[in-house]
Amino acid sequence: MSRIGRQLLGAAVAGALFAGSAGAQLLPGVSLPPVSLPPVGLPPVGDVPVAGPVLRDVLAQPQAQQAIRPTLDTVSGLPDRIAEAGAPTLLELRRLRLQELIRSNRGLLESDDRGQPVRRGVLIVMDAHPLALQLAARTGFRVIADESHPQLGIRITQLSVPSGMSTRAALRLLQRVAPQLQADFDHVFEPAGGSLAPLSATLASTAASPGGATIGMIDGGVASHPSLAGARIEQNGFAGRPQPTGHGTAVASLLVGSQGPFRGAATGAQLYVADVYGGNRAAGSASVIVKSLGWLAGKRPRVINISLVGPPNKLVARAMQVVQSRGIQVVAAVGNDGPAAPPQYPASYAGVLAITAVDGRGRALPEAGRAAHLDFAAPGADMAAALPGQGYARVRGTSFAAPLAAARLLLAGSPARLAAEARPGRGRVGRGIVCASCRVDPKRVGAK
Repeated sequence: MSRIGRQLLGAAVAGALFAGSAGAQLLPGVSLPPVSLPPVGLPPVGDVPVAGPVLRDVLAQPQAQQAIRPTLDTVSGLPDRIAEAGAPTLLELRRLRLQELIRSNRGLLESDDRGQPVRRGVLIVMDAHPLALQLAARTGFRVIADESHPQLGIRITQLSVPSGMSTRAALRLLQRVAPQLQADFDHVFEPAGGSLAPLSATLASTAASPGGATIGMIDGGVASHPSLAGARIEQNGFAGRPQPTGHGTAVASLLVGSQGPFRGAATGAQLYVADVYGGNRAAGSASVIVKSLGWLAGKRPRVINISLVGPPNKLVARAMQVVQSRGIQVVAAVGNDGPAAPPQYPASYAGVLAITAVDGRGRALPEAGRAAHLDFAAPGADMAAALPGQGYARVRGTSFAAPLAAARLLLAGSPARLAAEARPGRGRVGRGIVCASCRVDPKRVGAK
């Protein structure tokens, strides 16, 4: 029997060992052959070599196709059905999603040694010494960009890799010929719930005004919406012109939105939006995030919300340290790929407040990811957020818990004061639930 045949037989045996309900857990340790996704839609469920009926059943649902290849204007996270299918199921969906992102952007992306998307043919170096760059040049590396970021005190040099070499192999070569260089991949980060793309909507834009509390966000662009009409918002694009997205609009509304019964948790604050995608899921790389952090640092917000997740990256880690040394608090979502997924960043960096999500009953969401540490939980389900243009949507995910926690941190003034108001919850909620009363019932605003 072939290797694939043995794997499929093992999958069938695994499937027979549990009842097939959506709440069942996949057996650990089942080896899954690679899945090649077609250009449009998923392959027929019967043709997908996955372990057991739970994942087969989940992949048959329209929500699962959104989880793997998200629609470009959605703001909802993984639905309960997928979440309750268990951590191994979520982990496999994560693998499929990242594979699809890379496959559909082969000219721009490839994977690192852990399957994470990185910019193809590009390495980034921090504060490079000229002699070390000369050593790199002798082996075929070429400087394609060199930028200083005075607000962070960091210089970023981008190198193209030698012709015909994979980015993975190029990093190993660079570490060997110039070990003194602080080099890394230019990893691509994802939204921690929902998706990103340009929409046929007007970009929210109002003149920034001095005074009052200030908060920043790194995300997709923010569309106009009645709840944001009176907000003070300034946007800047770091992957082209800022483009309105569903994800960015929802996050912004939870921060500063106000319309009738809908209220963000920091209404009245000045909001600075750094769009690191420009409507392109293949953007949002480490170098772009660092540029956005430099811009935000110059605006001096008290808090920066980052509802994005990715792997550890040397450049982002350094930028986070600098931002925090300037007295700016960073709040980040832990992601929605389940506790079996690897710890996500920037939530896992020291000093960054890692935020998970709870439902309307104060229960930790089963799909919530993990970080190296967990600080707080905030509402992230059974709630509404703004849709681009008008109206509201039901949202779910740690992406939407993070801005509520960031807003409360802005108003509380410090993590210690935030901890003092935290309430107990059920499951992994860190030091407790904050902003528990900030949830807007979808029924009150007619959310879709």
